[in-house]
Amino acid sequence: MNFKWEGVMPAVTTKFTAEDKLDLEMFQHNIKAQLDAGVHGIVLGGTLGEASTLLEDEKRALTKSTLEVVGNKIPVMMNIAEQSTKGAIYAAQQAQKDGASGLMMLPPMRYNAGDLETVTYFKEVANNVDLPIMIYNNPVDYKIEVTLDMFESLLECKNIQAVKESTRDVSNVTRIINRFGDRLKIMTGVDTVALESMLMGANGWIAGLVCAFPKETVAIYELQKAGRIQEALEIYRWFLPLLELDINPKLVQNIKLAEVYTKLGTEYVRAPRLPLSGKEREHVVKIIEEGLATRPNLPNYKNIS
Repeated sequence: MNFKWEGVMPAVTTKFTAEDKLDLEMFQHNIKAQLDAGVHGIVLGGTLGEASTLLEDEKRALTKSTLEVVGNKIPVMMNIAEQSTKGAIYAAQQAQKDGASGLMMLPPMRYNAGDLETVTYFKEVANNVDLPIMIYNNPVDYKIEVTLDMFESLLECKNIQAVKESTRDVSNVTRIINRFGDRLKIMTGVDTVALESMLMGANGWIAGLVCAFPKETVAIYELQKAGRIQEALEIYRWFLPLLELDINPKLVQNIKLAEVYTKLGTEYVRAPRLPLSGKEREHVVKIIEEGLATRPNLPNYKNIS
């Protein structure tokens, strides 16, 4: 597959049953909705996918289940979030065997690695797989920043090709372009600055609320790409209160609740997470219901020339 770092790529949630088993039927239902909306790739086992709670065989099942739906139509990426270099290499090789077409990689988990340790970790994995790799740079949540100087070294590996830019500093898009040109593709990773980042030159959007609102998310991308900025802005402004559910410690519960309202998922999460309750739940429900009550009519975004 000719891997293109562009467009909307949902960081999909992992669906569970009430018995805490994978709900592959509902999972595939959501994947089909993403494909129908026109997404450009799928990211499995990320933060939204509850990566830290998934067993090895569950990750493999998610990859295979996704490929049953999408085939070779769009790329499927598995997230690599491991504690050791050895574990990360194994997970990456396993994803490649299972048919993943790319990897998203977080820095080492739990251990607060230094710059050299982080760079070496990424390079060791890159040198042991053939898949294209996107580095997930999220110092806000994961406390390790991959700096531009670190990327200078990382780009010695040809299969390290993209960054999921989640520093929440929109000007970082310009810094990356100024430093690396087209060599390092940029996928914005924070829903609340997604349109701004794409207008500044980001190639695409690793999205969260797309799990519940796939068509609106893809419409924003396609409209801004076609230069129809005002139309993209109108949808984005409607979307923002919902998008803010993504920048919250309980983003998984928030987005899964939104999926329930759009009939694209269930509320089941894996412990220690618990579904939202009380005033916290009421607040999120209010945002979702207001969004649905004012949901915009979309233009024919799939056929923009």
